[in-house]
Amino acid sequence: MPDHHSFSALDRHAVLSGSDNGFPWYAGAMLAVEASEVVRLRCEKLSHGDAAAGQEAMLMVSEKIAAAFEAAANLLAGATPAAIVQRYREHVAANARRLSANEAP
Repeated sequence: MPDHHSFSALDRHAVLSGSDNGFPWYAGAMLAVEASEVVRLRCEKLSHGDAAAGQEAMLMVSEKIAAAFEAAANLLAGATPAAIVQRYREHVAANARRLSANEAP
């Protein structure tokens, strides 16, 4: 069991007060859960091995590069970690909507 002293003061403050002033823990956890659904949808699409799968692979890589550049630019412009995580969640939600629309019922 980790010693409570191994956490930073910011971590302790976030846990004890429920504050997201530092890193947005809840939003970060939700991003992980939401992204796992997009990974599932993409794996399903890629498993077909057709032209659409190739296009999805290229789109996936280009989106990741664009999102990383966007996050870096926003950080340099003074965005908070919460704003960066929220923007990533928007990207993930858009991908989930797009990939879900292509799913057969």
